[in-house]
Amino acid sequence: MHLQLLKRLLLETDKRLLWKLAWNMGWKGMLSVQKHKSRLKRGEVFPPFLYVSIINSCNLRCQGCWVDVAAKQQTIGPEAFAKLVHEAQEMGNVFFGVVGGEPFMHPHLLDMLAKHPDCYFQVFTNGHFITEERAKRLRQLGNVTPLISVEGSEIISDQRRGRNGVLSKTMEGLHHCLKQKVFTGVCTSLCQTNFDDLLQEKWVDRLIDMGVLYTWFHVYRPMGPDANPQLCLTPEQQRQARQFVVEMRAKKPIIIVDAYFDGEGQALCPAATGISHHINPWGGIEPCPIVQFTKESIHATEADPRPLREKFLNSEYLRDFRKLAANTTRGCIVLERPDLLKDLVEKHGAKDGTVRGTALSELAALTVRTSQYNPGGEIPEKNWLYRLAKRYWFNDFGVYEQNAHEALSAPAVLRKQAMSSQAASCAQ
Repeated sequence: MHLQLLKRLLLETDKRLLWKLAWNMGWKGMLSVQKHKSRLKRGEVFPPFLYVSIINSCNLRCQGCWVDVAAKQQTIGPEAFAKLVHEAQEMGNVFFGVVGGEPFMHPHLLDMLAKHPDCYFQVFTNGHFITEERAKRLRQLGNVTPLISVEGSEIISDQRRGRNGVLSKTMEGLHHCLKQKVFTGVCTSLCQTNFDDLLQEKWVDRLIDMGVLYTWFHVYRPMGPDANPQLCLTPEQQRQARQFVVEMRAKKPIIIVDAYFDGEGQALCPAATGISHHINPWGGIEPCPIVQFTKESIHATEADPRPLREKFLNSEYLRDFRKLAANTTRGCIVLERPDLLKDLVEKHGAKDGTVRGTALSELAALTVRTSQYNPGGEIPEKNWLYRLAKRYWFNDFGVYEQNAHEALSAPAVLRKQAMSSQAASCAQ
């Protein structure tokens, strides 16, 4: 399987792009994680991987979207983006996830990425704005990988994305990238309406046949003003999704990404471990995209002229979030204990990072749910290469104290009640 994957990488990707991936994302990415581990020993956290929402606007209206896509357009401009990247590079960072909204609606997206050939960028996109010319530009840049979202069949895609003809436009953008031999991925937010169609070996085989080199199965999370909890997976479906990823990683020549488990199958939260945080379109620094509350900004002001380094290293809000999340659960504190997160936001007076201004009331209204944390039901990696890589560069980095979360996490009865009610609601 590994030889097949290597063959695909060599034959189906432009060699210059493959070198950029191996050097910028691979070698330098590993070094950035090593620096993160060294900082943690000193009690300092500066995330080696930053996710940056460069725009709030989007042409689609997805079910359960928590971004203010219909509000007045807000972007992170070229100068602010360049300053952010340079300041992060000073801390050893080389990888940036570019999100939105729809990043390709940003008028300067590719020009902004072109200014940083020594970094690597993953752009989360619906693919609708990737024309043949833009795909050629992606190949020219070499340090950008588009991660294109596919949410199901034509009918399901239209339903999930709130527009007509979504899938065909997405596939057109995907094929433009593959034709140019751009290192390209496909992601899916698994939910009730696409679970049976896309969490299938035949779908993975189709991606391989098309030339897609990596895929990522997210799990739908009920957030935002219209959370659509009926789309949530049951605890059993979440277990099936993890099992599927582990099985496919061991047999298919395609890279399968996940961000919520270590090599032993133990759950983790990237924000709790400090390996990643999020920047919103207004420049607000947030723990993660679904925690839309902020105390610091990437933009210098008279009130806070500090450089990015100091804002991350000295943020009491981010520090307390990481501590609370790590001591509460190995899963997602937003889903399991929204009450504790609300208390933290109010304690620090964190600003609502949304235009709608209702994030706190949305948090208060959340129903307790299970997340990826499934104590006793861990599914370890079967693929030795993934397991080895995670052991050194993607684990909990020791932030979860042994058994410390048991005393502070949602009581077992509450967890069981959440699992039962979630399973019942999804079955209706």
